Amino acid sequence: MNLNNVELLVSAVSPQQYPQNSLLDIALAGRSNVGKSSLINKLLGRKSLARVSSVPGKTATINFYEIDKTFNLVDLPGYGFAKVSKAEKIRWAKMIETYLAKRENLAQVVQVVDIRHRPTDDDIMMFDWIKSSGFLPFVIATKKDKLKKSQIDGAIDLIKTTLDTDNVIPFSAEKGDGCDEVWDFINSIIKESKQ
Repeated sequence: MNLNNVELLVSAVSPQQYPQNSLLDIALAGRSNVGKSSLINKLLGRKSLARVSSVPGKTATINFYEIDKTFNLVDLPGYGFAKVSKAEKIRWAKMIETYLAKRENLAQVVQVVDIRHRPTDDDIMMFDWIKSSGFLPFVIATKKDKLKKSQIDGAIDLIKTTLDTDNVIPFSAEKGDGCDEVWDFINSIIKESKQ
């Protein structure tokens, strides 16, 4: 992946707006304010491709980024944010559920959690869905740089225990820790899909 050709294809709210290319989708799912936009920008080597907001719950669409004409990186709206209306929460949940149920290009859903907190019931529910749908369990734990070195192992162990998986990659959008491991995983999914 040389990351020379990276573009936001579309911000969609319904299946009619999904890109019509035949590339596989790798989707990122996580709570609001978990740092998905910063993660995307760091992975893709761009400063502001995905808009980073200090206000949680800003991503209210499904954003499709085409990467080197090889795959679509898909940013799903954050779930579990308390400060939007109930109607808005229901609308976002429906949007995510529709995408997960109907998108034939979907090759992998990656769970994104905040390393500083125990995964929530929403995180557990999403991760259980990922596993039960036959996707490989893979978790990116963002905001590693916000913890002291001595706290990291304990935080990772808590995530592993709560979600019942060993596949947890600590990630820092500030320092780039975890980038190589995430790309190794993405490349393995792409390679597998071609076999």
